[in-house]
Amino acid sequence: MSEIELGTDELRAIAAYAVTCAEPALTLFERDRPGDDRPRAAIDAARAFADGGPRTKAIRDRAWAAQRAYQEARDAGQAAASEAARSALAAASAAYLHPLAKATQVPHILGAAAHAARAFELDAHEETVGDEYVGKARGLAGPVVVDVLGRYPAAPPGRGRVGELVRRLDTSLRGR
Repeated sequence: MSEIELGTDELRAIAAYAVTCAEPALTLFERDRPGDDRPRAAIDAARAFADGGPRTKAIRDRAWAAQRAYQEARDAGQAAASEAARSALAAASAAYLHPLAKATQVPHILGAAAHAARAFELDAHEETVGDEYVGKARGLAGPVVVDVLGRYPAAPPGRGRVGELVRRLDTSLRGR
């Protein structure tokens, strides 16, 4: 398996993009699950890394905590809140993008945006809302994000609606 070059500044740009995409969906999570700050803590940890802080175990720990928040919201039937927590999880995970030239890495770049889009469309009960959010996420991606994305193969098939949103965003960014 081939590796790609991926510098710390590029990882910071990817994390910053993921945070920017995930953060708006926090309102859905916090509305439905007040007092649960795990997704916000995951986003804050990713932001600290994006802003120049070290890539520490705390980011991973907060990502795992956001994963548990996602599962609890899902189990409670709070679909939009669940996807918002997954968006936060994806934002924290973006700091750990692997330099492996595999399509499975693309969701680490674009997953926060796709899960946020899904959260908004679940909340609105309208898929066009998710499509619109993908359009916003496309506009948020700076040149470093687009450059790094271009080093990876296209997004993989599958993963339901979130996978579809990832592929739509991937295609639109590659075509920029």
